[in-house]
Amino acid sequence: MKKIFITGISTDVGKTIVSAIVIEALKADYWKPVQAGELDQCDTKKVEQLISNTTSKFHPNSYALDTPMSPHAAAEIDGVSIDLRKIKIPKTKNHLVIEGAGGLLVPLNETQTILDIIQANYKVIVVSRHYLGSINHTLLTVNTLKSKGFEVAIIFSGNEHKTTEHIISKMTNVPIIGRVDEEPYFDTNVIKEYADLFRARLEKL
Repeated sequence: MKKIFITGISTDVGKTIVSAIVIEALKADYWKPVQAGELDQCDTKKVEQLISNTTSKFHPNSYALDTPMSPHAAAEIDGVSIDLRKIKIPKTKNHLVIEGAGGLLVPLNETQTILDIIQANYKVIVVSRHYLGSINHTLLTVNTLKSKGFEVAIIFSGNEHKTTEHIISKMTNVPIIGRVDEEPYFDTNVIKEYADLFRARLEKL
């Protein structure tokens, strides 16, 4: 069974929507190891509301922190320290989608980052959204992952930007799953449409 880690080139680039699409496409389970802030409407609840299949299960966070900040800082406010030994992958016989927090090098504590959660057998999808500087951020993210030996693919998020997407594709030479457009809204029907569109390419990961 596949274990797919969803990371982004920054925060608010569309990781949660992409996670929902991948889950729906593969009828996978979902796990967000570290949630910082918005506990009443956390990413797990958001994804659960966007899924229409009845197979997917939603596993609890290893750490649920109160403050919407970098996890290391949110943990300090809560009076805890994030210990990677306590971030244990859920037991499941299904595919598993794992959503990171922010970007790849977001600190979890004083020595470890989100990158340290990603295990050797995970496939990694990088969510890239166009903004000034996004090419640099995308190349840095993908090249860091490739240098560690991970299999990487990209999903673009937001309005099409052909020159940006072309140079990222050419310079990373990794599979491009597709692009999630700047939709007026996302509901179960929109998620299912993208899941159907991306399914064949996701199954090849």
